[in-house]
Amino acid sequence: MQAVDITTPAFSGQILVTNNEKCKEPAGFGGINIYDVTTPSNPTPLAEGFGDFTVNGQGKKAANDTHSVFAWDAGAKAYAVMVDNEEGKDVDIVDITDPRKPKLIAEHDLDELFPAIKQAAPSNLVEIFLHDMVVKQVGTRQIMMASYWDGGYVKLDVTDPERPTYLGDTDFKDPDPEASESELTVPPEGNAHQSEFTADNQFVIAADEDFAPYALFTRNDTDGTSLTASQGSDSKPLPEEQTLRGQTVFGGRACPGDPAVPKGSGSQIAVVERGVCDFTVKLAAVEAAGGYVAAVVINREGSDACNATSSMSVEGEIPAFGVAPREQGLALFGATSQYNDTSCLLGDGSALAPIQPGRVGASVNFTSTFDGWGYIHLYNAKPGRNGKMAELDTYAVPEAHDPKYATGFGDLSVHEVAVSLKRPELAYISYYAASLRVIKIEKNEIVEVGSFIDEGGNNFWGVQTFVGDDGVEYVAASDRDFGLYIFRYTGP
Repeated sequence: MQAVDITTPAFSGQILVTNNEKCKEPAGFGGINIYDVTTPSNPTPLAEGFGDFTVNGQGKKAANDTHSVFAWDAGAKAYAVMVDNEEGKDVDIVDITDPRKPKLIAEHDLDELFPAIKQAAPSNLVEIFLHDMVVKQVGTRQIMMASYWDGGYVKLDVTDPERPTYLGDTDFKDPDPEASESELTVPPEGNAHQSEFTADNQFVIAADEDFAPYALFTRNDTDGTSLTASQGSDSKPLPEEQTLRGQTVFGGRACPGDPAVPKGSGSQIAVVERGVCDFTVKLAAVEAAGGYVAAVVINREGSDACNATSSMSVEGEIPAFGVAPREQGLALFGATSQYNDTSCLLGDGSALAPIQPGRVGASVNFTSTFDGWGYIHLYNAKPGRNGKMAELDTYAVPEAHDPKYATGFGDLSVHEVAVSLKRPELAYISYYAASLRVIKIEKNEIVEVGSFIDEGGNNFWGVQTFVGDDGVEYVAASDRDFGLYIFRYTGP
């Protein structure tokens, strides 16, 4: 959520914008909400549940789920940009010049508009979608920094939001430069989560979120093809350099009310389908059936699914891997002829895979390699001649590179960054279980200059800077266990 002052011919005051993600159907609604908070003690709803009401041209009763929203005043007009969770055209821009009457004016798919943002190698960088964005006035132009997951960080001129102009983007270095500092030779994982310009617009500080400290290399042993999947967040981890093999068995959707997952032989791997219930419920159903050494989740139908991959928050006692592309999942059971990408993307998510539960499929193997947690990048904000913003340095807490901290110490990934409003060289990092960190840019390098870890630990998620009425810069940080903390940095 974000409060912003706007002054247009239709409205003058302060608005609050918030995003809506539904926990489950049919409860709730998507889109964004806009409130007049000019008088904070008396907020007034101006628009609620507004967004994109179509998926691939098909009308909907409720707006699409929205992961994030950012609003800005552009002078005579004001705009907001939303993350559309349900379409490939996931950069949705709304005219909020009159916030009581928002208008959807543009939908963009950045890797379709600007193919240069896609990275040819390594082959694992396939999750290309908008996660977060900021827009900042630089001179007379409105400049967006879009965090586009495996597509990197994308710099756009959105002075005309209906016709954005590509200014530059980043690539992920191979091998991973932060891991290399600890003598780990592993490919980059992407995961461009959130970024901000420094106060002087000279640099971009960017946060790659990665909850999986082990990289996964997966193979269909039967036909020799790869299976794209990552380890689930809180299921039993596959130990470093260990290989797990087994024959696949289709377990259906594995949700309450569905046919029970058939019992395994004791050495098999269950393959279940994403949808309806959460991943932990599916894994519990596999564990209850018994006889499986691991579980794999394949994607469902729908505009936000099909051959897209994603990470997976899941708890369980056996290893869980996913979310794998639907076509790769069907290939395990010789059913690729029944896959059509166009019809899959048009699906509403209710259609089940054309595989009978209990059907035995290909043998697969999984190999795990420790590659550390998510971390911070420092980029030159001015792109080079090739359109790429040069990476100057990276930063991670030391424990993020140590395998003994891979489990049992909480999430040691960075979440996001907030730059100082007064000192261009300073920034503040919310680092989940590694708490709050203060970094400083010195000679194009990142140096940690401060930290806070409360007694009993922290779990910091959000971070934001603001200047109080006393002219002092403060830092607000949200702890997922204990609530809101307010800090003042007193270091050099």
